[in-house]
Amino acid sequence: MRADIQFSHTKNREIDMNLVQVFHRFPTQEACIEHLEKVRWNDNPSCPLCQSENVARKADGERIGRWNCHECKSSFNVLSGTIFQQTRQPLQKWFLGISLILNAKKSLSAHQLARDLDLTVPTAWRMAHQIRKAMNDSDAEMLSGIVEADEAYIGGKPRKHNHRDKNNPPPAKRGRGTRKLPIIGAVERGGRVVAKPSISVNMSALTDFLSRNVEPEALLITDEYGGYNAMHKRMRHATIDHSVRYADGIVHTNTIEGFWSNLKRAWYGQHHHYSRKFAPAYVIEACYKYNIRKSTDAFGSFLRSAVLA
Repeated sequence: MRADIQFSHTKNREIDMNLVQVFHRFPTQEACIEHLEKVRWNDNPSCPLCQSENVARKADGERIGRWNCHECKSSFNVLSGTIFQQTRQPLQKWFLGISLILNAKKSLSAHQLARDLDLTVPTAWRMAHQIRKAMNDSDAEMLSGIVEADEAYIGGKPRKHNHRDKNNPPPAKRGRGTRKLPIIGAVERGGRVVAKPSISVNMSALTDFLSRNVEPEALLITDEYGGYNAMHKRMRHATIDHSVRYADGIVHTNTIEGFWSNLKRAWYGQHHHYSRKFAPAYVIEACYKYNIRKSTDAFGSFLRSAVLA
């Protein structure tokens, strides 16, 4: 198979662009730049500062991919204004890092990325967060159809059912009222998920989140937590009492709970801890991976979002 042709469709998204394919498709810095120029400009380069197309490639053999703008007199390249701007790392390492993170079901820690790409941990951490930055889809359409909503709580350690004593205290409280980081989420059956960390999971916070992300014509399904009561006035709203059953026909929250399981596996299996300040980035990553789960061109789609955003 030639490296530059489109990969065959498959249910296993992970093989649409694996490490070996990335390495062979983009063997040099020049190959990476050429591809990004094609994606971003499609043979019509323009200045990222003034948007003028009166530009010319710079005759500088030591600075690959530099352009001059004849209007504002600036010098730029295809990386200007993107997550790759001013990077000191070869683009091939970036592309390999993107593939590693996209194909890591339980996310990837900065320490592991540093080992895989021969980077320092701070450099790997910054690279990973720049990649997560390009995963943010703030302009996505609202959820519709049947939508499940719920909250999750991140932090602490997995619960163990062992005998405890004063040297082995019980784990932190679970659920509402815990000191863990609350995250609000909603998922469209068969479609996208949206989620974000929240200071609170009270009625005001839940109503605001759902009103911003769910179409009024949707059927909202939640558990019986009173924080969702205001949604009865805004859209069709069905509830499931988990103390009685976990599903009643189409009324269940199994889909969003499956997403929470993926998010928590990333916490326990890779990161072990992240601060409230950076929690949104990890939630964005989890949402992005869920939303591209059916894609057969996840790598190409990511590069487009990275240079066209």
